[in-house]
Amino acid sequence: MTAQELREKYIEFFRGKGHREISGKSLIPENDPTVLFTTAGMHPLVPYILGELHPGGKRLVNYQKCIRTGDIDSVGDKTHLTFFEMLGNWSLGDYFKKEAIEFSYEFLTCEKWLGFTPDHLHVTVFEGDSDVPQDREAADIWLSLGIPEERIYFLGREDNWWGPAGQTGPCGPDTEMFIDTGVSPCSPDCRPGCYCGKYFEIWNDVFIQYNKTPERRYLPLDQKTVDTGMGIERTCAILQGKKTVFETELFMPIIRVIEEAAGINYGSDPDIDQSIRIITDHVRSAVFILGDEKAVKPSNLGQGYILRRLIRRAIRHGRKLSMEKDFLFSSALAAVEIYKKLYPELGRSQKMILYELELEEKKFLQTLSRGEREFEKLLPNLLKNPKKLLPGRIAFRLYDTYGFPIEITQELAAENGLEVDLEGFQAAFKKHQAISKSGAEKSFRGGLADHSDMVKKLHTATHLLHKALRLELGDHVQQKGSNITSDRLRFDFSYPEKLTLKQIERVEEIVNEQIRRDLPVSFNTMTLQEAKADGAIALFGDKYEEKVKVYSIGGFSREVCGGPHVERTGALGRFRIVKEQSSSAGVRRIRAVIEPD
Repeated sequence: MTAQELREKYIEFFRGKGHREISGKSLIPENDPTVLFTTAGMHPLVPYILGELHPGGKRLVNYQKCIRTGDIDSVGDKTHLTFFEMLGNWSLGDYFKKEAIEFSYEFLTCEKWLGFTPDHLHVTVFEGDSDVPQDREAADIWLSLGIPEERIYFLGREDNWWGPAGQTGPCGPDTEMFIDTGVSPCSPDCRPGCYCGKYFEIWNDVFIQYNKTPERRYLPLDQKTVDTGMGIERTCAILQGKKTVFETELFMPIIRVIEEAAGINYGSDPDIDQSIRIITDHVRSAVFILGDEKAVKPSNLGQGYILRRLIRRAIRHGRKLSMEKDFLFSSALAAVEIYKKLYPELGRSQKMILYELELEEKKFLQTLSRGEREFEKLLPNLLKNPKKLLPGRIAFRLYDTYGFPIEITQELAAENGLEVDLEGFQAAFKKHQAISKSGAEKSFRGGLADHSDMVKKLHTATHLLHKALRLELGDHVQQKGSNITSDRLRFDFSYPEKLTLKQIERVEEIVNEQIRRDLPVSFNTMTLQEAKADGAIALFGDKYEEKVKVYSIGGFSREVCGGPHVERTGALGRFRIVKEQSSSAGVRRIRAVIEPD
């Protein structure tokens, strides 16, 4: 079964169960400023998991492009990826455990769908602890479907619990499904969750049924949600009988390009294979980040730094395979070719993707050559150190003098049996400490820290601010991004010059006037075309569903948005602009707060 056939079958199956297909979203998160990229299909749905009404209804299904950066250093083995696609279906306050598990079992085992032998299916459920009871309900449902007790495993929070992103919030147990590959177990204690290759995780059903309070109490939620996920790459590998995901049609065209460019064969040597997999994965990820609707370009902060790190790691492994230049171009072209029908934005952005990769490659190759030469000079003395430790001051010098990224220094050191004194490096270069932690500066369109009352107030205030700016400066003003915490709002908008003090005061007054009027806040569900015709403001470069929610604030503001909001503007308090400054070329940034009347 090809990846496209898997996507089609999954969507067809859940549409037959009353789910509405929704479009996947950008890799750049809209509602979760705790992460740099969309890491799961549920991230774009956070407001609806928390209780907002979704325009598509209570049963949803889609496939979502995702990036996870926590295991970048592990990419190169047989299992880890940075970019992947996730199939997902959701019940937002509709069905719960029984139906979700039954759907999973049917899709996995029915011949019409995936057709796995039921005898090869093993499952895990939450074992319970002092805070939350064992999920016996899920286990009993699996028993009723014919999965015997000996193939049901009770595991702890590390394996079978979905926790809130922060210290509080929605959470719950999950049940995970594994296929027995037939490989001999590594030990008598081998069970799902072991990485020896015997058990292959294929699906995960999360049951969001609790709210964790600041007092560490787990209270039942009024709306219970099902959030499920199936990785396309992993599922394809096992459906096709492949030993790794890299042997499927989602990777092999890229690998063939690398083989030809390097004059080597994949599968001939473990070290060569590792480098080929790193290049393949990182180029594929870079193509999707550069080709995203909210494209990110290489930089030294946030998502741009992750992108730069992926590209540069691919370049270094290209050099290890004696590919000096231009191999990124052909590898990226192969990646675009694989996905451009499914993700047309990649085809539209192809020239820009290739240009940015070529530019980054040219920038980095000279840096890499100098840094590697210097490292080779240092290596004999470093190897004499009985601690096998590369001092932080040397790592800093490689960075400061030669522009050598600390991650590349770490990788070179590891290949030679050395560790890097990271604490010493960070102490020597504190200004770049945030960068070495994957970038602390994040800018998100629509990013909400949480859904507290204050965040709702500030989010509602951004609608008033957006409209006030257009009234004062002109209708050409458009929102370019926002980030909201419980302390303040940050709002980016298109405008070519600094605002005058008079303009700032006028914008403030317009917003506060609407707050004093105590306008009602309401929404209607309609098509995007209807929203446009009705004069609603929207980020029309973004992807929207067939039906969208249009929030109206009295007769003052109409905007396409997913929430959350207050019910009346009178609840906001006094709006005050704290700072107005440049964000980037042609984009201004306002920071504002809400204070008691």
